[in-house]
Amino acid sequence: MLLTLDAPAANPVADSSFRRDIVEGLSRYPKATPPIWFYDRRGSELFEEIADLPEYYPTRTETALLERHGADFADAVGPGRAVIEFGAGSARKTPHLLRAIDPSAYVPIDISGDFLHASSAALASAFPGLPVLPLVGDFHADLTLPNMVDDLPRLGFFPGSTIGNMEPSSAVDLLRSMRRLLGEGAMLLIGMDQIKDPARLIAAYDDAAGVTAAFNLNLLARINRELEGDLPLEDFAHRAIWNDGKARIEMHLEALRPLRFHVAGHAFAMEQGETIHSESSHKYGPRDEQLLLRAGGWEPARQWTDPDGLFSLILAAAA
Repeated sequence: MLLTLDAPAANPVADSSFRRDIVEGLSRYPKATPPIWFYDRRGSELFEEIADLPEYYPTRTETALLERHGADFADAVGPGRAVIEFGAGSARKTPHLLRAIDPSAYVPIDISGDFLHASSAALASAFPGLPVLPLVGDFHADLTLPNMVDDLPRLGFFPGSTIGNMEPSSAVDLLRSMRRLLGEGAMLLIGMDQIKDPARLIAAYDDAAGVTAAFNLNLLARINRELEGDLPLEDFAHRAIWNDGKARIEMHLEALRPLRFHVAGHAFAMEQGETIHSESSHKYGPRDEQLLLRAGGWEPARQWTDPDGLFSLILAAAA
C-alpha cells in the first residue's frame, strides 16, 4: 500500500542547491559538477536505459546476486525490518530483496520526485500488504524518516555501487550519516563495483549506442532549462576515462571549440579540449571495501560476489 507524505509541489531548497552547485562547479578549475544533478526525470529514464545495455554489467550482475542469495539475506537479516533504500530510482532490484526478507515497511528515498512516486506506486501494487513510504530528498542531506518506522529495526539498502560516485572522504561521511539515520541495531546492504580490466570499464561508461553520452549531455540540457543557461549542447562531447591512480572511471563533458556561455546570470568560458568533470565511479578491491565501511561506522558481516568477481554485495552491521 502506497502512503504519501504531504509535500509542496516544488522544492525550493533543491532548486537553490542545484543553482549553487552548478555555479560553483563551473567557476572552479578544473570544472566539476556533482553527479546527483543528473537525475531529473529524463536523466532517471536514461539511466534505466543504461542499466539494460549489453556493456553495462553492474545492474544485471547485482540483480543476479539478489536473486541467487535471497535465503542468505533472510537468514542474516531476519523478518520485520523497515527497508530504507537510498537513491531508489526505479527500485527495479528491490523486489528481489523484499520478497526474501519479509519487511514491515519500505521507504524509498530519491531526489527525483516524479520518478520516485511512479516507481513507488508500481512497487506498492506488487506488494499490496507492505507500507510503501516514498521520501523525496537528497540522501546526502539531513533527512527525517516517516514516523511509521520509528520503532522498527532498519535495513539500509544502497545498491548499484552509488557509493563509488563519491570521493573516499565524502563516502565515509555518507556512511556515517546513514549510520546515524538508521540507528542502533541497523544493518546495511550495499553494492560495490570491483576493480577490473579498464577496457571493460570504459565500455560500460561509453556504450556503442550512445545512451551514456545522452545521459551525460542531459545535465547540460537541464542546466539550460532550469538555470537560464545557453550552453551549446552540440559543442560538447561525452568522454569516459580510466584514472588508474585513483581506481575510478571519470565522465567528462569536453568542449569541442572555445566557448562562452551563461548560467543563472553568470558568464563562463571554456577552451577547446577543456572539460567539465561530471562524475567519478570508484572501483574497489576487497580490502578497500572493508576499510571504507569500517571508517563509516559499519562492521562487514557477509559478502556475496559473482563468479567472475565483477561486483559485490556486502551486508554490514552498525558498529
